[in-house]
Amino acid sequence: MAFRRQSRPAPDQIEVVIGQRATFNGNLRSDGSIRLDGTVEGGLIETPGNVLITERARVMAEIQAKTVSIAGAYKGAITAERVELLEGGRLWGTIKVSSFLLDDGAHFQGELIMQGAVDDEPLLMPRPDADEKISVEEGQPRKPGS
Repeated sequence: MAFRRQSRPAPDQIEVVIGQRATFNGNLRSDGSIRLDGTVEGGLIETPGNVLITERARVMAEIQAKTVSIAGAYKGAITAERVELLEGGRLWGTIKVSSFLLDDGAHFQGELIMQGAVDDEPLLMPRPDADEKISVEEGQPRKPGS
């Protein structure tokens, strides 16, 4: 009998649980969501689903997921669509997300990089061409000879 999956689980269905008395070190990949109650000491956690770091969890790893919810302690780098730092959660590291939620009573120290279709420097005026002269009176670039 073959042990082959015919379909992937729903991204919010928890497939993997690292228990409260467990310690894990290494790379973890899952098609479904991951719940961390114990300790993770290094490596990569990767899923197209969600990662839930509960109140008693201690995690030091890189995470790549759809949504990461943190109620415990986390240190590392996260790349996700959404990160939720819940009340009592503590986070040290770099977060690259489209959406970020910070509850009252949570602690965040690090770098937050919001990703999306927004210009990197929306308030800067475009630079004139090298051959353009800027008129002081008008404030607008003009072409040579005009």
